Amino acid sequence: MTDIGFIGLGIMGTPMARHLQDAGHELYTSKFFIEPKQELIDNGLKIVESPKALAERTDIIILMLPDTPEVKDVLFGENGVVFGLKPGKLVIDMSSISPIDTKEFAKKIRETGSEYIDAPVSGGEVGAKNATLSIMAGGEQSAFDRALPLFKLLGKNITLVGDCGDGQVTKVANQIIVALTIEAISEALVLASKAGADPARVREALMGGFASSRILELHGERMIKRTFDPGFRISLHQKDLNLALQSAKTLGVSLPNTASTQELFNSCAANGDSGLDHSGLVKALERIANHQVA
Repeated sequence: MTDIGFIGLGIMGTPMARHLQDAGHELYTSKFFIEPKQELIDNGLKIVESPKALAERTDIIILMLPDTPEVKDVLFGENGVVFGLKPGKLVIDMSSISPIDTKEFAKKIRETGSEYIDAPVSGGEVGAKNATLSIMAGGEQSAFDRALPLFKLLGKNITLVGDCGDGQVTKVANQIIVALTIEAISEALVLASKAGADPARVREALMGGFASSRILELHGERMIKRTFDPGFRISLHQKDLNLALQSAKTLGVSLPNTASTQELFNSCAANGDSGLDHSGLVKALERIANHQVA
């Protein structure tokens, strides 16, 4: 069993950490970031003073943080992880952050003699709880092989895409597809509902055809039942689409539908809905149509 440091014990990180504990691994976290849930403490989670102390105490350090600035601060800020590293340690960043910054972070970590993998995930809170996450990894094959037994405790579809940064690029692509699919389902259900059709039955019919998808199954139901408690918050999807649009600008790529979907998320945020689940994007279209899916 491995001593593992885990920073970022939020909606996603808590169930992921619990799976590692249940497999017998000794887990540590730092006072630096989020307060851990009591269930993790009751199951043996130990708390150290700083990310540096965490890196000194553990062999593998996993990050599951909201955005690029938080990852940078935990890794390289005062008493950051980098100051506690030595050759042979492994840093796994499972956050969804900038692919460009990820390459720079990996370079600095590798200079210590440690290994680095970016391994963002897809599947949301449900996937984290059920250990069915899709994991998109970037890094050296040797580092991936070392991390793979841990990944198998957290997910089902695990792919080494390429070197560091390629995992983040894949996650950006994933978030484009998810956002645009949520937007398409929102349009379809608003239209059907305002036309007088029962949206629940429309969704049921669509689930049997070519339009069927996991997003229609889960988020279509959320839109109809008005259950917008966050599995993945609008504010976080805004962040991911911003990464996509920034990358597109750098690369000279046009993402017109990504940009328009981001504007709908921005509308939700302007109306106080940034903390809702990203299926709450439907509310932006409902306001335009002056009609609620029901």
